[in-house]
Amino acid sequence: MPIRPENVLRYPPDWPEISLAIKERAGWRCECEGECGRGTHPGRCPNVHEGEAYGTGSVVILTTAHLDHTPENVDPANLRAMCQGCHLHYDAGHHAVTRAQTRARALADAGQLAVDIGAAATPVMPPTRPQTLPTVPAPATEQLLLDLPEPLEGTRP
Repeated sequence: MPIRPENVLRYPPDWPEISLAIKERAGWRCECEGECGRGTHPGRCPNVHEGEAYGTGSVVILTTAHLDHTPENVDPANLRAMCQGCHLHYDAGHHAVTRAQTRARALADAGQLAVDIGAAATPVMPPTRPQTLPTVPAPATEQLLLDLPEPLEGTRP
């Protein structure tokens, strides 16, 4: 995956060599065994660098994924060679969080007031209705009689 300009300094100077070593360790094949959550294949992903991608036919680009999403952590146990599809799926949750943080920062920089999500998410219960219905006096019988005119001749009553 391309390194964003704001993250370049988080990677060690020898990152290209480290990334290359991880891809060589993997035999230039995706090392994902389903942890990406795609569910497109049983066992290890069959995608090979510059080959045809399993299921899509696109060209595979092998990348190096940080399992803990921390570029500073270049321990080989934390690094996995992944095709672009597995890498994007593996990072999807992390990307959603950083996208929300970036949007919140942009809104704050534009003058938007921050919202305490915890307070905003507290449910407010609607007022409760009385358990007993109020008693209403029954109308008097004479109130129910209507003063209607007599039916016209030739019509049914």
